[in-house]
Amino acid sequence: KPQQTQTKSSLVIVVTFLPLTTNTMRIAAAKIFLSQALLTSTVSAFTPSSFTARHRLFSAALFASKSNAIMSSNTDVANFIDSTNANYERLHLAFELQFWGTKMALSGPEYSTEELTRTKGEMEAFLADESKLAKTRDLLKSVPEDSADATTLKMLEKTFGCYIMESEEAQALRAEATKIEGQLEGARNVLSLGATINGQFEEMSSVGLRNKVRVDPDENVRKACYEGLSQIGDFVTENGFVELVKVRNRMAKALGYLDFYDYKVTGAEGFGKIALFEILDSLEAGTRPIMEAARKRFAEENGGDSALEPWNQSFLMAGDVTRKMDPYFPFEKSVEQWGRSFSAMNISYRGATMDLDLLDRKGKYSNGFCHWPQPAWVKPDGSWQPSTTHFTSLADPSAVGSGYTGLTTLMHEAGHAAHFANIAMPSPLFAQERSPTSVAYAENQSMFLDSLVGDADWMAKYAISRDGDAIPWDLVADKIKATHPYEVFALRGMIAVPYFEKGLYEMAEEDLTAESIKALAVKVENDIQGGLSARPLLSVPHILSDEASCYYHGYVLADMSVHQTREFFMKRDGYLTDNPQIGPTLTKSYWQPGNSEQFLSLVENLTGNPLTGDAWVNMLKQSVEDVLKEEKVKYDSKRAECADNSSDEDIDLDMRIRIVDGDDVLADTAEEGSFLKACKVFEGYVQNRYAKKD
Repeated sequence: KPQQTQTKSSLVIVVTFLPLTTNTMRIAAAKIFLSQALLTSTVSAFTPSSFTARHRLFSAALFASKSNAIMSSNTDVANFIDSTNANYERLHLAFELQFWGTKMALSGPEYSTEELTRTKGEMEAFLADESKLAKTRDLLKSVPEDSADATTLKMLEKTFGCYIMESEEAQALRAEATKIEGQLEGARNVLSLGATINGQFEEMSSVGLRNKVRVDPDENVRKACYEGLSQIGDFVTENGFVELVKVRNRMAKALGYLDFYDYKVTGAEGFGKIALFEILDSLEAGTRPIMEAARKRFAEENGGDSALEPWNQSFLMAGDVTRKMDPYFPFEKSVEQWGRSFSAMNISYRGATMDLDLLDRKGKYSNGFCHWPQPAWVKPDGSWQPSTTHFTSLADPSAVGSGYTGLTTLMHEAGHAAHFANIAMPSPLFAQERSPTSVAYAENQSMFLDSLVGDADWMAKYAISRDGDAIPWDLVADKIKATHPYEVFALRGMIAVPYFEKGLYEMAEEDLTAESIKALAVKVENDIQGGLSARPLLSVPHILSDEASCYYHGYVLADMSVHQTREFFMKRDGYLTDNPQIGPTLTKSYWQPGNSEQFLSLVENLTGNPLTGDAWVNMLKQSVEDVLKEEKVKYDSKRAECADNSSDEDIDLDMRIRIVDGDDVLADTAEEGSFLKACKVFEGYVQNRYAKKD
């Protein structure tokens, strides 16, 4: 409440502070949200003797007073939004704690698949409350179109619309699907996987099996591990997956969708299955000739068609190189190298807390993921609520290639965490990973950041052996020669998953059997990948869970965006590794808006162009010779830079990190005193635990 008081020589602004009601706090928070950039520059520029600074401060005050005109002071609006935020936070937290506890196989008696099902049901019932949608639409009529409250209410309207099922039949089917899924995942978590090697059964997780298929020099071992992976398909189709597909489809059709895939993609991306596959069909057609030529070349270079067997292809493509690179990617250094890389890019986690469960163990969920029990958001009083992150990978430090894979997974999931830690919107529902948050949007940032691990200049700095030696250029060049001509295989393997799920949910219910589903998987692998896949489609864990089923297309759209985003930074800045502009640019353009903007709009806003697959296809068409030339320049430049600059300064990601292994806490930045000290503790733990296996 500014008042002007005239003195002899100056104008004094007297500010009276009124008691803050909830609505007053909401208005204050909205002002902070809308004028954050202006106020930040004003405060940093202000000095008592600076007339310019005073003018800016007065301008900011005018801006804030004008913003009152567009801020809703409607108490009903404030109370509804605040109540929705508080209740969602509570229900979301309860579900996510169960999700983490069951997926990580924690020992606490409070964790169970029954509690997971119950808490998920309660959260979804809250989001599916039709009265909340009706109230949201009613309140939207009472607020200015361009107000902060309108932005929040529109997001709530979209979110409730994704969960509300007007059909009682659909509601019942949803509950039935959740129950079947819980039973199936519970059975899958205790499935004893492995391979019979030299007459003895050796228990391994799906990650361990896949790793041996990639790197073991013995073809018999690789084939046995591939067959071990194939057992997953037999198991899931005989333990509820067939019925789950049927129930999911019945639910979607009861709501008026073509099928479950159409239901999922419409809720997540804002467009239907038909539009999605128009995009994917174009990418499939454009890369089919590249794939066919690559398969022919691969067979010719590697002794014939046997090279294309699913247990041979990935090994012959990079198995030997992976073994040679292994000493330069010691897993115990992965947390430190991730932190150094992200810090150099000016990526901040804004006060977040993160639990990292990185090591593989029996009973642990067989896929890396990143979830947020506490979403980040701006509270009604303008204060910042940092995120809490749970993220996991499945590393076996004793296995060849695990360091490279583990570090790539770490960069990927830490990219998710950075994204969701920086969403700065006035509700936690802007910062949750389910619909209406776009799958492609969620995967875009993580895949962009994990792509750096394959760059020559990134490896020149961060691929360092235990003895302190940098990876030599000749080895980087060998990797490029071995993998670049066949990058298309990864693309085709990626698009195979959505084509399989499309076919799966388009099958007539009477045709759905364990055998027909397995036959469909084989057909799609042959049609899309040209032959059987080293990762059988039915071993992909995403297809089982509700959150991740009909999700994989997001990786494809995101990878299109990754290449387009990389191209943008290269054109603008000339480099990616350690580019200090990447963090601020991603924060402003991709991260802060949360799900308030559509994925396609965000990509176009940052890169200046609509999303296409052009940058990706152009990369695939690039000759090995041209790639080697470009990467050699980047490698040499970074090595010269590293020789001139060595720093032992601690890393500050503005985050508390706890490295855990199930119930055990291995290292904690709060306890150890710094990020690098916590890394040293973790490094020592890994070395001691796996010493006998080295």
